[in-house]
Amino acid sequence: MAPLMTAQTFVSILTIAIVIHVILVTCAYLIYFERKISAYIQDRIGPNRVGFDFGILPIKFGFWGLGQSLADGLKFLLKEDYAPNGADKALFTLGPVAIIIPALIGWAVIPWGGWVDVGRLEPFGFLITEGGPAQVVGANVNIGLIWVLAVASLGVYGVTLGGWASNNKYSFLGALRCTAGMISYEIPLGLSILAVVILTGTVQPDRLTEMQISDGWLVLSMPLAALLFFVCILAEANRAPFDNAEAEQELVGGYHTEYSSMRFALFFLAEYAHMITSAAILCVLFFGGYHLPLVKWTHPEAVGLLPALVKFAVLFTKVVLIVCFEMVIRWTVPRIRYDQVLKLAWGGLIPVAILLVVSTAVFVHMGWTAIWQMLALNVGLAALAVFVRPFMPHSDVNKRLPMAGSRFCPLPGENPDAAPSHPVALHDDGLIDRTGRGLVSVH
Repeated sequence: MAPLMTAQTFVSILTIAIVIHVILVTCAYLIYFERKISAYIQDRIGPNRVGFDFGILPIKFGFWGLGQSLADGLKFLLKEDYAPNGADKALFTLGPVAIIIPALIGWAVIPWGGWVDVGRLEPFGFLITEGGPAQVVGANVNIGLIWVLAVASLGVYGVTLGGWASNNKYSFLGALRCTAGMISYEIPLGLSILAVVILTGTVQPDRLTEMQISDGWLVLSMPLAALLFFVCILAEANRAPFDNAEAEQELVGGYHTEYSSMRFALFFLAEYAHMITSAAILCVLFFGGYHLPLVKWTHPEAVGLLPALVKFAVLFTKVVLIVCFEMVIRWTVPRIRYDQVLKLAWGGLIPVAILLVVSTAVFVHMGWTAIWQMLALNVGLAALAVFVRPFMPHSDVNKRLPMAGSRFCPLPGENPDAAPSHPVALHDDGLIDRTGRGLVSVH
């Protein structure tokens, strides 16, 4: 009897079925992490009440508010779903679908767990596979990085469709902003990957991981490329400080202003899925993939189920840490102006990325590919960019104008003082009482 599938096909199907559910559950709890991180930065508590009892079961399961994500999901399911008058109903529904699909297929080429040996599977006399070695990956193809670039460019269609089909000027402006930003930052994103391909000579993620295990992580030799890639994935995922497409102060809610219920939830699910996928690619490119120094089970020669689980745990831990770092950036770095977003891409990242690709090609041609040589190249290019920047032409758009009479531009003879004068503001160790007539000590 001929087998139904090869060992690689069997492992790929199993990998897809497991990883897709892991990512979906992780997306739900990344929202919880973000709310907790923002609460910590803002000196708040964050979600801490909703457990898995939802306040209605007699037995309470608090668990530090971990039920908040499930409650949010139920809220989205039960909310009213509507479409505004004048909206293109078909494209209005297609927008969230078009943005979630690229987010959930981009990770297919990520090598999650090295190799495993699959035995002969013949349950009830039905031959599934003859067995053999197989790689723990969703799609074992030899064009891995090209697949990543192709899929990453598809996410812009969902944003464009959603914003245009909403028949709302704010949604449309948000879609235009997001489209221009994503297209702009795809250029330095692809150039940073091209620099890695020139240095390593491969577009296969598993080969990249194996080369970093033997020769050192690429973040040590190409930190500038890693920085460019990280900044670009922030912009591609529409994360702060590049989230001008949904700037509440200007565009109400951006391209998803008119969305509600699960169609609205799909946009946020896609954002966090994009963060996970891009963080996994960043790990594979620059942080050794599933490799962890001094842990023998994370080496390519470690084959089996237990090493595969250890490798998956290592890679996924790196991914979660990077995503949490992106969350910290969101709550510490203010949103930059939209013209500054495009100016950073076209006037900063793209020229530096082109210079990096050309310099990397020259160094590879000369045979200067040692870690210290590539590190010197990257540091030198970064220093050159910082040195040249003040001499580049720039405009005085949105120049700050002095306002006569303000504390920054006082009139002649004036000495404005903006310091507080109330006694409560002058003392850190006291609180004003309810009558407002004195201080109440907190010691």
